[in-house]
Amino acid sequence: MNGTSKPLINLLRGWPNPSLLPVTQIKNASLSALSDPKISTAALLYGPDPGYEPLRENIAGWLTRFYQLPPISPKRICISGGASQNISCILQVFSDPLVTKHVWMVSPTYFLACPIFQDNGFYRRLRSVPEDEEGIDVDFLKANLLQSDQEILKGEGSRSKAPHVWRKSYRHLIYAVPTFSNPSSKTMTLRRREQLVRVAREHDALIITDDVYDHLQWPAVKTPAEPTSSLEHAVLPRVVDVDRQLDGGPDRPGADGFGNAVSSGTFSKIAGPGTRCGWAEGTEKFTYGLSQCGSSASGGAPSQMTSTFLDQLLQSGGLEQHISLVLRPAYSRRYYAMIGAVEEHLLPLGIRLPQDNRDVVGGYFIWFALPEPLRAEAVAQQAKEEENLIIGPGSLFQVYDDARTGDLERQIRLCFAWEEEQSLVEGIVRLGKVIRQCKQGGTRGSRDSVERLPSSAQGAFHDYS
Repeated sequence: MNGTSKPLINLLRGWPNPSLLPVTQIKNASLSALSDPKISTAALLYGPDPGYEPLRENIAGWLTRFYQLPPISPKRICISGGASQNISCILQVFSDPLVTKHVWMVSPTYFLACPIFQDNGFYRRLRSVPEDEEGIDVDFLKANLLQSDQEILKGEGSRSKAPHVWRKSYRHLIYAVPTFSNPSSKTMTLRRREQLVRVAREHDALIITDDVYDHLQWPAVKTPAEPTSSLEHAVLPRVVDVDRQLDGGPDRPGADGFGNAVSSGTFSKIAGPGTRCGWAEGTEKFTYGLSQCGSSASGGAPSQMTSTFLDQLLQSGGLEQHISLVLRPAYSRRYYAMIGAVEEHLLPLGIRLPQDNRDVVGGYFIWFALPEPLRAEAVAQQAKEEENLIIGPGSLFQVYDDARTGDLERQIRLCFAWEEEQSLVEGIVRLGKVIRQCKQGGTRGSRDSVERLPSSAQGAFHDYS
């Protein structure tokens, strides 16, 4: 059987498997909302700027339970059209290309965030910050922030946006996915989160975190007695929680009350990306300002009708049950299947996994480094052409317009959320075959033979998340 006759296995696509979507629960929630005139009328009219109040209240309660925090006020929550729209609205209110110097993005990065920053005036002003085993390299970041602070922007001293008491233009922006990161799968340590907040405060930076995988977590090692055990509470506070509580928080003497961190949340990974509904959490002063973004003030909060459905789902306990009884067990099984195959078929070939001593793992992805002299783009190309296997080469996840790519050319991202378990194992077997051939030197897998991926493979890269 030649490669092209094998069934396609897509280990790049970062989508939830359709069998895991809570169709029945959302149908029941929508019927409940639309059958109650008080709810249905609110659902079909313009919503308040911060979003549907019952949903904000229920999100606040749910997050308080999960992160085991002092009560989160609904005033800290602003409803959005999802994590990506969160970033765009945050930039519209809290950045100004004539004031904000750079966007500092953890590398490797969720690269689809790059165009959002570029569209908001930061073309050619994105900068990569490497990771180490604890997460973002704060020493590298601090040194480069100091250097950036000495630079003079063209037009600096003026502003491009109207002044308002609810608006602030931060001097720097920092973007990260701290927990079960996309793509590196790493989790930033608590020590590093605290260091990051202190650096942000020192340099007037806003940390924007995508906290979209936090609820999808399970033990790193599968145990015979409890093969799909899950964790009902977060193992670490978010960066926004650290900013809220560290050294007096945003209300400490001399602070302006806006804070230095905002958490971007979404229902995409736990209810379905088609819901296009999410939330931002920050200080009350910050989220009020965010709610005054022009597009929200014009039409009211986005996803108003969907918000009423998701509120019913949260209020009934249906969403938490779906996460606990369906998503965590299913994704943990997929993870165990893939990581088991990786350990059997790829580790003997010399690949290296990050943070291999963690007690808790999660999210959608596994990330690893190829042995020298192999290059990920060439391996990905050969996997597609000969094995009908799509994988994500590390170069796909570099920060746009930044020359510092580190060793991304040897990195590969695999997703275990989309394919069925048997396909995950088969995909790793096929990948092992390709890597073995490359190591034997009879293929294009080395440094001297790297080619750009063909258009057919590049087209597949529009299937990620």
